Amino acid sequence: MKLNKYLFFAITLVLISNMRVYAQSAKPATPLESNRKKIDSLDKQLIELLAKRELVVKEIGIYKAKNHIPPLQPARFQQVLQKNIEAGKKQGLSEDFITEIFNAIHKESLKMEEDIKALNP
Repeated sequence: MKLNKYLFFAITLVLISNMRVYAQSAKPATPLESNRKKIDSLDKQLIELLAKRELVVKEIGIYKAKNHIPPLQPARFQQVLQKNIEAGKKQGLSEDFITEIFNAIHKESLKMEEDIKALNP
């Protein structure tokens, strides 16, 4: 799916700017192999980071369900989106790219919150 490729690519780019030097036990034979190992490592970190984010979303979903707050908070999402568009621009990422990524993340987060709400009417 095109969106998944964009999502992983964008988050990878953001993480690259904050990554430490990659430790490698043995140098791969080619620069391509070396870079693929870096991508694999970053992809693993992306998955772990997204999973950690979703744990926080679950906590928020539980709080919202207990306090009868609707999952969708449009103003909050616009704040998050705008903040990340600006951060993305500083890293050379396009507004469209960041918007697509965070729309996908937000869509999944809303789904999780709706599921939690359904279990805690």
